[in-house]
Amino acid sequence: MLTKGRTVVNRKCTKKVLRHILEQNLNIEVVMENMNEMRRMNRIYGYVAVMHAVPDALAVDVYADNTLIAENLAFGTYTNYIKVPAQSYQITVYVSGTRMNPVITKMLIVGKGEFLTAVAVGTIATIDLVAIEDADVPRIEDKALIRFAHLSPNAPAVDITLPDGTKLFSDVTFKEVTEYIAVDQMNYTLQVRLAGTDTMVLVVPNVNVRNNNYYTVYAVGLVGQQPELEALLVQDGEIK
Repeated sequence: MLTKGRTVVNRKCTKKVLRHILEQNLNIEVVMENMNEMRRMNRIYGYVAVMHAVPDALAVDVYADNTLIAENLAFGTYTNYIKVPAQSYQITVYVSGTRMNPVITKMLIVGKGEFLTAVAVGTIATIDLVAIEDADVPRIEDKALIRFAHLSPNAPAVDITLPDGTKLFSDVTFKEVTEYIAVDQMNYTLQVRLAGTDTMVLVVPNVNVRNNNYYTVYAVGLVGQQPELEALLVQDGEIK
């Protein structure tokens, strides 16, 4: 033990303290390295949801590179987002419970950090898979962002209006997805009208949107036939 003035230094104790500090620093470095790796890994993933919008098709099973990602998916339903590595996938769609004669085979590219909804659209005779990018614009503070997707194969171009006639979206054609627009947080009633006319083909009540969120109103089904035209309100970019 060395004494200098009023300071007492114990060499063994000092070594232990130094060793403890070094060990703690090492642990901090390991933790930081792990956190950085997690951030890096998150950046190389994307998110994919699947929707069935083919009105005359049976329920389907959907595979991505031979991995089942949606099972027994019926018309007018959709999955939550699935976290997947950002890369290309072969999407294969079969009638549910089968693995022969796929109804769709198509490549899907998932980008880093992207949210995509892969939608089966059309009719059995014209079936296709469309990739819709979700929540792909910056949020607007204290506003909700909403858009419209026309997925009814026998419906003509439509306008989307409020009950007072205010147009939100004009002349939207089949398979078209509009840009997001900013609206106030509230519960809306939307009207789907034949483009350029006052003829309503669908009323969509209870479009309840909240600030700082993204929404898509999907029109699916058939005009004047079964299954009848309906609307699906989906919150985009929401991981559940």
